[in-house]
Amino acid sequence: MSTIATEVPAKGMSGFERYLSLWVALCILVGIALGHALPGVFAAIAAAEIARVNLVVAGLVWLMIIPMLLKIDFASLGSVRQHWKGVGVTLFINWAVKPFSMAALATLFIGWLFAPLLPPSEISSYIAGLILLAAAPCTAMVFVWSNLCEGEPSYTLSQVALNDVIMIFLFAPLVGLLLGVAAITVPWDTLLLSVLLYIVVPVIIAQALRRACFASGGQAALDRLLAALGPVSLVALLTTLVLLFGFQGEQILAQPLVILLLAVPILIQVYFNAGLAYWLSRKFGVAWCVAAPAALIGASNFFELAVAAAISLFGLNSGAALATVVGVLVEVPVMLSVVALVKRTRPWYEGRAA
Repeated sequence: MSTIATEVPAKGMSGFERYLSLWVALCILVGIALGHALPGVFAAIAAAEIARVNLVVAGLVWLMIIPMLLKIDFASLGSVRQHWKGVGVTLFINWAVKPFSMAALATLFIGWLFAPLLPPSEISSYIAGLILLAAAPCTAMVFVWSNLCEGEPSYTLSQVALNDVIMIFLFAPLVGLLLGVAAITVPWDTLLLSVLLYIVVPVIIAQALRRACFASGGQAALDRLLAALGPVSLVALLTTLVLLFGFQGEQILAQPLVILLLAVPILIQVYFNAGLAYWLSRKFGVAWCVAAPAALIGASNFFELAVAAAISLFGLNSGAALATVVGVLVEVPVMLSVVALVKRTRPWYEGRAA
């Protein structure tokens, strides 16, 4: 096994990443203000579509996703068998529990308990957005969470690479199944196009760039490229959010509780899935250094893909797009709290694990 295959970026969160929720909150304010002041500009952006794919957003999403996928080394898949119990737990949570638990929670809270407080025409769209958010496991920020909790690097890298491969084949069928169960019309052509544009093509481009870096200067060259593209990725994310809230402004002002209500099922499913992954890891005798990132990978979401898919499927001004953005808003603080919980419970985990 090469040393490249077991390397995970060793840095923790940058100051910008740590305060991502603050920047998202600012994007809400800026987006609403610009949407009100420049409606013609936002109308022109919304009209820049081909086959229901918004060209402006597609470009921004590529700038978001490709730098993150550069960190993935598919050669690390060979080390999956070294941590097969931890991998099995995470795969079970990511693909057999999390999407279905979110669909159930979204239906319970958004479709029933909170329905009187929400615009009736958007309820199914909100549910769709929450399903999209949970249907794809996180690929990039997981490295940060794993480093913060001193997780096993080779497990984290191999698990993320495996999830990326599975996502290419399962994301569309899983989303189609859950939306169909929720009685939400599934535009299959657009869904499959989203998988091609926002998963397959970025993976190919990222891996081509990665190979070029290693051919020209090795790991140092890749690190320089990641350092250069990291800020670009975050700026693209925030620009996308400004556009989203520019279109969502009137709806948010009319229903200011929407964001808070959408956050409830997201928070519950994060803690539920993290706790279940952590408990299962302990039950099966998984080492804590694997169990900690397993809990984090099991709970976090690939929100960049969710935002892109929601926009493609339902539009920039849809409730689905807004629901996925709420996932971005709560991602950092809630995942930091999960990191703190697994670190504080390490004595309990190791003292009684089989």
